[in-house]
Amino acid sequence: MNRHLTSLPTPRELTALSADGAPIHVEVYGPEGAPAVVLAHGWTCSITFWAEQIQALAADHRVIAYDQRGHGRTPAPAGTGGAGYSTTALADDLEAVLAATLAPGERAVLAGHSMGGMTIMAAAERPRFRQHAAAVLLCSTGPSRLTAEATVVPLRPGGLRSRLTKAVLGAKAPLGPVNAVSKKVLKYATMGPGSAPDRVEACARIVHACPRGARYGWSQVLAGLDLEPALRALRLPVAVLVGTADRLTPAAHSRAMADALPHCTGLVQLAGMGHMTPLEAPEAVTAQIRELTLTYLGAKSDEKEKEQA
Repeated sequence: MNRHLTSLPTPRELTALSADGAPIHVEVYGPEGAPAVVLAHGWTCSITFWAEQIQALAADHRVIAYDQRGHGRTPAPAGTGGAGYSTTALADDLEAVLAATLAPGERAVLAGHSMGGMTIMAAAERPRFRQHAAAVLLCSTGPSRLTAEATVVPLRPGGLRSRLTKAVLGAKAPLGPVNAVSKKVLKYATMGPGSAPDRVEACARIVHACPRGARYGWSQVLAGLDLEPALRALRLPVAVLVGTADRLTPAAHSRAMADALPHCTGLVQLAGMGHMTPLEAPEAVTAQIRELTLTYLGAKSDEKEKEQA
């Protein structure tokens, strides 16, 4: 475990088999029978990215986290394209995780960061998703026009900026070692200007651990993403959260999603935070998940029970 992140309790590990037979690494924390939370991480991240949320929630929730294809301990699809890298595969994998970890009819709160939020959108009309999802947190994400809206490249909006953004995010070159320069670049692109050095270090180590092939393969999917119809198909309670300094999925995405969702429970904009909100502002993200479990699963935290005793 990265020394810069909260250490986690020992999980119960299992493998979910996706529709195409791909193995998906899953970890489950917290007591059996507790209200369930499912965490889907973003591009170039892993289960470890959710360390703060897992640590905070596992005392009174059953927290289910999994590694997306090519991330963490889940193998990458063969090659750099094809069906293995697609929004269909993302939705298949999430359905497989839900089937492997939840009892028939059991409902959970799902939280997705970045590509994890896109995964939830892609699964919106899937039978298992509808059976198991009680409410959703869409965290620092967007449904379409990702390269057009991103402000990583400091140019005015337009075709040139979009092309350069696609080239930068889809670069095949290895990221190299984590050092002062790479951390400065990563902080600029993905985190708020006030991010603490230990948070930047932790983020860099997670992102740099993502294999180059998976990073490139998923970058191509994200560049052509269009999940607008899937977003409107999320007909359940959805909270939206974003940092105001997010360069990868700027707050304009979240405001538009809040307007388009059939049942948006609220839009939270975190001042000065960047794209990596679960790591940059862990308490705020955890609070949103807790609020959803309390409202839609009837879950009470240990702290709330003490206050009410």
